[in-house]
Amino acid sequence: MNKRHLTGILAIGAAASLALAGCATGNQAAGGSQEGGEDSLGTITLGYLPSWTDGLSTAYLLEDQLQKAGYTVKMQELTEAGPLYAGLAQGDVDIYPSAWPELTHKSYMDKYGDKIDDLGAYYEGAKLTIAVPDYVDIDSIDDLKANADRFGGKIYGIEPGAGLTKQTQESMLPGYGLEDTYELVTSSTAAMLTELDSAEAAQRDIVVTSWRPFWANDRYNLKDLEDPKGAMGEAEALHFLATDGFKEEYPEAAELIAGITLDDEQYASLEDTVVNKYGEGKYAEAIDEWLTENPDAYDTIVTD
Repeated sequence: MNKRHLTGILAIGAAASLALAGCATGNQAAGGSQEGGEDSLGTITLGYLPSWTDGLSTAYLLEDQLQKAGYTVKMQELTEAGPLYAGLAQGDVDIYPSAWPELTHKSYMDKYGDKIDDLGAYYEGAKLTIAVPDYVDIDSIDDLKANADRFGGKIYGIEPGAGLTKQTQESMLPGYGLEDTYELVTSSTAAMLTELDSAEAAQRDIVVTSWRPFWANDRYNLKDLEDPKGAMGEAEALHFLATDGFKEEYPEAAELIAGITLDDEQYASLEDTVVNKYGEGKYAEAIDEWLTENPDAYDTIVTD
């Protein structure tokens, strides 16, 4: 395993191990929030799941941009999507910087949506997947049933409360008749990546739950299995969500955030720079570099 290969796993694992549900952190060492002064336009709390690197990347992008615009930003780490949506609805969290409200998190939106403001989509074409390394010679979820022994009867997943986990358990496994032949192993994104890294190093067969966009797809040359039954759902957009009333309380911040849209190349470079090139403790520096290399990434970009 090369050094760069290991860096991404360590970054994810360390971030995940620090995350406690509902536990606010100062994140000073990671470029986190600073105390507001008399000139602050107000304090905005960003809630994110550090092991889900789409939200990790955009959380620190928003922290940088909002601080430059004059706001005090507090970062709050959680470990599951459910408490994050609840915190958003209750006003304990102001912004969820990378939500999947259209399909993956629809159940949370059904429960809390009337207390949440949608600030807009920043990325189109996000997708839940079942994937294998490209050296594995199967191409469809349909092929899994006859090959359970090759995979030890296991599909490695992420956090139990993730929308991806629910979709796999409630739709994909029964849809393809895999309930009796496969166990969905859930723990954390970091644990899934550790299993994937070990399997890839040994060129061993493995099947995992994944999603796009996600830096690990390229790092491990993952191949999405075809889904002829559509059990993993259609593509959807990633959104910035806010607590109810945020647009009225912070209209300038809401306008700034709503103006952020990223294409495939921009998003991939953002996530790779934050997670792999810099990693934990250096997120602010990662955002500085990304903004320097992408000065015209979106219309509302804030410079120094």
